[in-house]
Amino acid sequence: MIFTLITLTTFMLMEGATWCIHKYVMHGFLWALHKDHHDHSHDHELERNDLFFVIFALPTIVLFYLGTRGGINYLFFIGLGILLYGMAYFFVHDIFIHQRLKWLRDTKNPYLLAIRRAHKQHHKHTGKEQGECFGFLWVPVKFFRMYFSGRRRASVESGQPLR
Repeated sequence: MIFTLITLTTFMLMEGATWCIHKYVMHGFLWALHKDHHDHSHDHELERNDLFFVIFALPTIVLFYLGTRGGINYLFFIGLGILLYGMAYFFVHDIFIHQRLKWLRDTKNPYLLAIRRAHKQHHKHTGKEQGECFGFLWVPVKFFRMYFSGRRRASVESGQPLR
């Protein structure tokens, strides 16, 4: 039970960590790696930005190693929470939002639509400054309101513009 709680807590705390890392590291001193994700200055399938998957995998690998020395301990489950968050990030960000694989293109799920809209708002800025919406699974409430209100949902489903 405690290990499940550690895993779930770590997963949830990763949202705050991701916001900080995205804003202050990716849009900060490692902008050179993240820039091509915003301005599409790459001419192949992979982006320099994809190196972050390797960078972020390293703490998980270390935690798995330390968490299995002398039997499984809490560090393993912290690593598991980070791994599960990373998998969610990959599926939502790379597959759903950026459509690296063409899945869930026509969703009408208000939660997924809100996340997609917030991410588009984030990508509106091609430079490292003046960014917004650095979160991943939780975005500003205004985006959820857009899609959870009945009026907006009816507009989305009918294909008619919202006036």
